[in-house]
Amino acid sequence: MPTRRWLAPAIGLSAVALAAGTSTAAFAAVPARDDAASAGATSQHHVHSRGDVMRHHGTSAAHLTPVSSVHHNGKIVLHDTSDNWAGYAATGSTYTSVSASWVQPSVSCGSEDTYSSFWVGIDGDGTSSVEQTGTEADCSSGQAEYSSWYEMYPANPVNFSDTVTPGDSFTASVSDDGSGTFTLTLTDNTAGWSETTNQSSSTAQDGSAEVIAEAPYSNGVLPLSDFGTVDFTGATANGSPIGDASPTQINLVSDGGVTEATTSGLDSSGEDFSVTWESTGS
Repeated sequence: MPTRRWLAPAIGLSAVALAAGTSTAAFAAVPARDDAASAGATSQHHVHSRGDVMRHHGTSAAHLTPVSSVHHNGKIVLHDTSDNWAGYAATGSTYTSVSASWVQPSVSCGSEDTYSSFWVGIDGDGTSSVEQTGTEADCSSGQAEYSSWYEMYPANPVNFSDTVTPGDSFTASVSDDGSGTFTLTLTDNTAGWSETTNQSSSTAQDGSAEVIAEAPYSNGVLPLSDFGTVDFTGATANGSPIGDASPTQINLVSDGGVTEATTSGLDSSGEDFSVTWESTGS
């Protein structure tokens, strides 16, 4: 099986200062924050349900050009591009909780196998660990496949057995009790099921908080599924609107310059935004 790297959106520390993983699921961002124009990433293995693909999530540290702008209440938002993340990432502080809700998108499938995931997580941007949970929407041989999972990198992702149905409302949260014990919860508000797991990590740094739509990676970023638009609501970091953390707004742009997904600005609450599919990237 091919090895899949987890790349995470690397927002340089200088930019912040200036502004101041068994089923179709496999995810986690293990970025490599780097001061150089490009950076490597830690490798991670994720097993596809069919056993033919190993994939992971994250964003490339390379080719990021942050530009500051102002959003609601005078808060600063940085703008970056990533080769497999779209959404918002908060850095520059200690983050012990993150949460958000979204409606599970349906995917339009053609002949090409494509992949997408939607999640919240702590770490992954500039840190070597990642703790996250979310859902997946893939196309395999022309058929849509949906699943859910959690992951504590460097451990492999674990898939939940519950049915994931397009149109269902999901809420996800990840929290750290301060001693390295994480609680990861994913709830299908529509179907009425909820999964909570408590996991320990000796490597977590609580260095970032993210709400992300992603194209997984396997020996290269995989084609992004056409999920239309996913609306994230109630996005918080440390219990406050993620917009209060002066987060980075990330668009997904391939290394070849093809825009795959765009992220909207935050609404006036600093909690709601959308990510819109633009292309598979191939």
